[in-house]
Amino acid sequence: MSTQTPDSSSNYLGINVSGASLLAALVSPEGQVVARGEAAFSNGDLPAQITSLVAELRADAASPVVALGIGVPGLVNPETGRVVVSNDLPSVVRADLQTELARTTNLPITLVNDANAAAYGEYIAGAGRGSRNMFYVTLGTGIGGALIMDGKLWYGDSGFAGEFGHITIDREGIECTCGNTGCLETVASAPNIVRRTHERLIRDSTSSLTRLGLNKNFTAADIAHAANEGDDFAMLMIERTGRYIGTAIAAVINLLNIQRIVLGGGVMDAGKLILDPIIREAGRRSFQPCFEATQIVAATLGPDAVPTGAAMLARDAMRT
Repeated sequence: MSTQTPDSSSNYLGINVSGASLLAALVSPEGQVVARGEAAFSNGDLPAQITSLVAELRADAASPVVALGIGVPGLVNPETGRVVVSNDLPSVVRADLQTELARTTNLPITLVNDANAAAYGEYIAGAGRGSRNMFYVTLGTGIGGALIMDGKLWYGDSGFAGEFGHITIDREGIECTCGNTGCLETVASAPNIVRRTHERLIRDSTSSLTRLGLNKNFTAADIAHAANEGDDFAMLMIERTGRYIGTAIAAVINLLNIQRIVLGGGVMDAGKLILDPIIREAGRRSFQPCFEATQIVAATLGPDAVPTGAAMLARDAMRT
C-alpha cells in the first residue's frame, strides 16, 4: 500500500458505486472537484472495474493521488471496513472490498455508506457548509440519512446510524423491504411515489386531465417534471409526498434540535414544489422553538456529493 505523505498539492479520489455507473471525482484537500470520471457498472468483478477507473483518473491527475474513498449503498462496519448489508449490491457483502482494492490500487481505502458520504460532501463543500450539526437526507430509489455532530459523522454504536427511511409513517401501510410496515421509504422513495401515483390515477376521476396517464411507464423524474410544468395532478402527488417527508423530518427536529437539515437525492428534482410542503409540514408537527432553530435546505452538490464526501473521508483517515 502507498505510504506517500499527503501535502497541500495532494488529491483524493472518491467513487460512488450505485445505479448503472461508477461516478468518480478527483478532489482537492479543500473539497473542490478538480476532475470527474465515469464508467459503466456491471455486477461482475467490482474491484477490477473500480481499479480501472482509478487508473484512468490517476493517469490524468496533475498532482499525486494519496487515498481512495468508496461510497456504497449498504451498511458498512467502520471498525472492520466490511459491508454488512446491501440490498442493491449483495455481492459486496461477501467480498472484502477494502482489502482487495488496497492491493490492486496501492492506495489506502476508506469504505463508507453512500448516504454518509453524501452528507459529508455537502457538509464540506455544499449546502451544509458553515454548520456544525447537520442531518442529511437522501431521497431516491431508497431513503437514507446521516448525522454530523460537532463536525463529525456520527455512526452509532454499530456503525449503522441514520436509517431515516425506516421511520414508521403509516402503521397500516404496506410492507417495507426491511420487514417493517409503513416506513417512510414505502411512500416517499422514488419507486413508491410512482406506485402511489399509479394507484391514484386508477381511482381518482380528476386524474384524467394529467399527462401522466398517457404513459404507463412514467418515473418519479417524470412526475417531478410534470409538476414543474404545472400539471395539477403531478403537483398534488409531489405535495403529498412532501408532507410525508415533513412528518418524518419533524421527528428529527424534535429529537435532535439540529442546526441544519439538507435534503438531497433525485426526488428533490421537484425543487420548491417538494421542499415547501416538507418545511410546512415539519413546522406544523415540530416543537416550535426547535423548528425555528433549524434550517431546512436543498442539497447543492448533486452527483458530486457521494464522491466528494468519500474522498474527504479518505483524507481524514489519512490525517488521523
